Amino acid sequence: MSVSHKVGTMKSKQVSSFVMQDEEEGLDTAEGEEWMQGKTLVKPPDQLDLTEAELNEEITRVLKASNPNAPQNVVRYSFKEGCYKPIVFVDQMAIHFELEGNLVHKESDEGRRLMAKQAEVDDGGGVERPDNVAIKAAKREQKLTNQFNFNERASQTLNNTPRDISCQTEPPPRANFSATANQWEIYDFYVEELQRREKSKEKHEGQFLNKEEDKSKKKMIQAETQNDDISQLAKVVKIIERMVNQNIFDDVAQDFMYFEDASDEFRGEKGTLLPLWTFQYDKAKSLSVTALCWNHKYNDLFAVGLGSHEFTQQGGGMLLFYTLKNPSYPEFIFNTASGVMCLDIHEHLSYLVAVGLYDGCVAVYNLKKKTDQPIYNSRASSGKHTSAVMQVKWQKDDLDSNHNFISVSADGRLVSWTLVKHELVFTEIIKLPVIDTIPDDLKDVIPTVGTSLDFHKQKDYSFLVGTEHGKIHKGSKYYSSKFLEKYDAHFMNVTRVKWNPFHPDVFISCGWDWMVKIWDQTMKSPVFTFELKTSVTDVAWAPYSSTVFAAVTTDGKVHVFDLNINKYEALCQQKVVSKKTKLFNIEFNPVHPIIIVGDDRGHVTSLKLSPNLRKKPKEKKGQDLPKGPEVEIAKMEQLLSSMR
Repeated sequence: MSVSHKVGTMKSKQVSSFVMQDEEEGLDTAEGEEWMQGKTLVKPPDQLDLTEAELNEEITRVLKASNPNAPQNVVRYSFKEGCYKPIVFVDQMAIHFELEGNLVHKESDEGRRLMAKQAEVDDGGGVERPDNVAIKAAKREQKLTNQFNFNERASQTLNNTPRDISCQTEPPPRANFSATANQWEIYDFYVEELQRREKSKEKHEGQFLNKEEDKSKKKMIQAETQNDDISQLAKVVKIIERMVNQNIFDDVAQDFMYFEDASDEFRGEKGTLLPLWTFQYDKAKSLSVTALCWNHKYNDLFAVGLGSHEFTQQGGGMLLFYTLKNPSYPEFIFNTASGVMCLDIHEHLSYLVAVGLYDGCVAVYNLKKKTDQPIYNSRASSGKHTSAVMQVKWQKDDLDSNHNFISVSADGRLVSWTLVKHELVFTEIIKLPVIDTIPDDLKDVIPTVGTSLDFHKQKDYSFLVGTEHGKIHKGSKYYSSKFLEKYDAHFMNVTRVKWNPFHPDVFISCGWDWMVKIWDQTMKSPVFTFELKTSVTDVAWAPYSSTVFAAVTTDGKVHVFDLNINKYEALCQQKVVSKKTKLFNIEFNPVHPIIIVGDDRGHVTSLKLSPNLRKKPKEKKGQDLPKGPEVEIAKMEQLLSSMR
């Protein structure tokens, strides 16, 4: 803002004082004669003499909003950051004039009183006539009309008359029963029970009196008869044990069912993991968790494979089954001659469990059988793997309705195993190709180690195999001569590869090179790449979303991602085990919002996902959001198209 002004041209405008020249002229300054005395202008001695041009010159002044007297280097102490910080924005307002006042609305009560007092003052303060006072009082008490044209209406509805409805059911039948119990009656009951058991024993033994080859069966019957007392109590004891555990872990069970972390509302898009139960078996402290798998029929039951990844620490292994209803002790315990490296529970026959061992054997356990030995074992088979079995996967029944599964081993072979009567029949599907850097004379000696295997969720004949050299091979059960595709995925060992449960073209991989990569099978390069700053041992897709997955690392952390919310970093990075403990496996529950992780000390920890880690689109009023696999496929396809 600029302002221009002219310097006055008249000398009278330059003078700032008037001086009387009474003494110089000798005039009399008596009272009453001042009008006769003249006044002259006296020029100050320090006044400048300006020319006409200088007087007519325009001088421009620029007015700015900033205050030149405002301080420029003010600092304040920040309690948030714990240091002094300069103030960026300084108040530039300067107050030149300030006057406090009080305005009263003239139509208010106080305003009417003040106006009445002022009217009395203006009228001279005299006493008014009674008729004028009455008229003014009537005017003051007159009710103002409604200026908003307001209509007030009221109505009252009739109260519903109360009604009492009652009915009477037929009383249940009753019967009076009374009896006395004494020592003789208790003794007679036990005698009758023993006689009944003796008769059933003689009946079973009589079937094999003339058959010497069935002596073993007679011994089994005798053992079953002796253990009959304990077996009758087993079910009752198990129910009581679960009731006791439910009372002990009641707070954890309540958190599992009802707790939702309300602080997620203040974390933005971030989430947390709530620790629930920890499953541990005293006899498995020296073993590491090598495999986890949920039961597809019973959502509270999961299997744990125990063994060791180290060559120098090999010994026996264990196969344990835990349930969320009893976290203190396993439901089933199977001891193995070698360490368990992998396992898989049949999707439809949930009592069949396929297990791969470190010594190259595969075995099948039946939970319905009252024995701790596998019903099928490849130990004596000529097609047995010569190295550790890294992954097993159940397949659909063949044309003869025989159950079968496929295994991949460190010897580089993919083998199909069929359950036929009392033996496992093997069929070699394909052998992993040897890498180019190995000399030709050593290619038959040094195999390509297969580390992970997964089959397509829609096309069950298509599969992916991860190798120790960082390659991922895509193959088909119908082409046993060669693989269909090869991906240069990682620089080190591929620890896990898995197809997306919704999108048919997407799969995920992780490895010891700290990387988690998401792939489109139609492209040679990954679509998303995440670096977790330490070796990644396992990764798993969430069953409820096509964009949610979780990974575990050797520093004991769980990383949960949702690509639909954040494509660049994890929504949760949380350490869930103690120091120097490594995590090896992770699995999502197929129904409940929990995950389980296994570590190198034989412990399995269950964790609940906070609401931010399982967000769903908000439903608008009167609008039902589409649901189902098609929505999840479209959500992932939108991400892929944006990255392409």
